[in-house]
Amino acid sequence: MSYVGPDFEPPQPRRPRRGPLTVALAALVPGALLGWLVYETVGGSGDDGGSGRATVRSSSPAASSAPSDDAKEPSASPKPTATPSASAPAASGPLKGKVVVIDPGHNPGNFQHASEINRKVNIGTNSKECDTTGTSTNDGYTEAKFTLDVAHRMRTLLQEQGATVKLTQDGDRPFGPCVDERARIGNRAKADAVVSIHADGSGAGNRGFHVILPGAVHAGAADTRAIVGPSRDLGERVAGRFVAVTGSAPSNYIGDGGGLVTREDLGGLNLSTVPKVFIECGNMRDSKDAALLTSGAWRQKAAQGISEGIVSFLRG
Repeated sequence: MSYVGPDFEPPQPRRPRRGPLTVALAALVPGALLGWLVYETVGGSGDDGGSGRATVRSSSPAASSAPSDDAKEPSASPKPTATPSASAPAASGPLKGKVVVIDPGHNPGNFQHASEINRKVNIGTNSKECDTTGTSTNDGYTEAKFTLDVAHRMRTLLQEQGATVKLTQDGDRPFGPCVDERARIGNRAKADAVVSIHADGSGAGNRGFHVILPGAVHAGAADTRAIVGPSRDLGERVAGRFVAVTGSAPSNYIGDGGGLVTREDLGGLNLSTVPKVFIECGNMRDSKDAALLTSGAWRQKAAQGISEGIVSFLRG
């Protein structure tokens, strides 16, 4: 999403590159560099970038029947529900007994509920607006549709591995949930991992993905100290697998080139008591990134890469 909004105030100016973080990411995924080279060679076409994808299966009929490009439209319910979208019964598999919460950033109906999403909520350290509408490509493909589509694809892949998967929203409520409620959904589910899906709205020429990690915050209602370590582990694995499967490069405009950014101002992270990260899958306002984000085939790769990172984290 764009960094203008309640859970996305402009980050601090880019710091000088720090070698250890980039080295850590490269060490985590030996095949990532090959994927990056493919990305540069084909201009970000989304071709596979190196190592195989054996961790999460995508060859079953369920996985091959990927969701359509259009996200579900919100229902006409008069007020938002208080419970996350239920998961289908988990299959047997290596993740049986594990709970994953997928948080599709924004809601397709937010733009119709300006007063509701602009109201302030407590994010632990201060107050921010409930949510934003998110961003969109120049051609009008919305971040809300993108995030919901990727979330559906991830749900299929993770359920095949036996995980119980919950979505914070499934286009089944008129707006929201607010950023504080999104955090509570993961906490109440006692999730083993939570990933919030987004796409950025930066300027043309700004390309690539980045994973946002929680910083150490202990103030007000926020206390992330217990989740900083495991969240970093989750984020590194997600970033590494995302590079390897999609061929996308880490952001060239945020962070230090390693694809990882630490934030202390996001309510969705500050209020979490379980391991959680955000991923900005690309920049919707750049034409090359937009071509990827609007491709169903590439979104399947994005879902695959994120899911493989989650599986790697949960299996240790």
